[in-house]
Amino acid sequence: MNEPTFREEHARVDRTLRGVPASDGAGVKLTRVIGTPQLDMLDPFLMLDEFGTDRAEDYLAGFPDHPHRGFETVTYMLDGRMRHRDNHGNEGVLVPGSVQWMTAGRGLVHSEMPEQQEGRMRGFQLWVNLPAREKMTAPRYQEFAPERIPRLQPAPGVAVKVIAGRVDGTAGPIEQPATAPVYLDIALEPGKEWAYVLPEGHNAFAYVFEGDAAIGAGDAAWAVRAQELAVLGGGPRVRIAAGDRGARAILVAGRPLREPVARYGPFVMNTKQELMQAFVDYQEGRF
Repeated sequence: MNEPTFREEHARVDRTLRGVPASDGAGVKLTRVIGTPQLDMLDPFLMLDEFGTDRAEDYLAGFPDHPHRGFETVTYMLDGRMRHRDNHGNEGVLVPGSVQWMTAGRGLVHSEMPEQQEGRMRGFQLWVNLPAREKMTAPRYQEFAPERIPRLQPAPGVAVKVIAGRVDGTAGPIEQPATAPVYLDIALEPGKEWAYVLPEGHNAFAYVFEGDAAIGAGDAAWAVRAQELAVLGGGPRVRIAAGDRGARAILVAGRPLREPVARYGPFVMNTKQELMQAFVDYQEGRF
């Protein structure tokens, strides 16, 4: 008779890391958290940038026209206004609390430019890989206003915005069958805690961007401070408890693709040959 296999119930923090200062676009200052020598990627997530500043000179130049192929971008605005335009005729303005999910697919050229001359600009951009079978799919643009993002209170002192995935039967507006993403914005009052069960087999991380939190159960709980990312392992049940200042964090998870990754700049493919073809197609105006 085979002995039963021990199955860990609670998620644990495998490691924490801080982002590194970076700039992108026409000099927009940001913090790169995934996509660095510390954490090159966390399949299917290729990059996570946090941008946040009160200094207009840090963001006014924006992100002029630039190409993408082979993956998806998710922009979540916390403060400020950003206008999107692309060469497939899509246009929209991201306002505080709104989300843009853009599938680059076989290729597009777009810009993201501030719609303000002063004030705070803050938010996240996440890059999500596409499987080989979908890399050359038609580009798609989805924009979700704040009122389309469900906001729940699953426990006293806990507020959760459901961007993707499900909480207590309520689904976020974003669906992607290939990676089945979870993307939650969790706000905890001081001393409060909440637990969430991730889909089985997903890779996951939590990024604390306000206050501080303990992630994990019992003696395995790990202190995670503001601007720290926790790579999660172990079981699917993620417990987050706020410290004395409360906490706000994004909890993100996705089904790993486990495919080869060939990437350079704004193109992410599976082979070097496909990557070279992406450059040729862009230069010859086939995006």
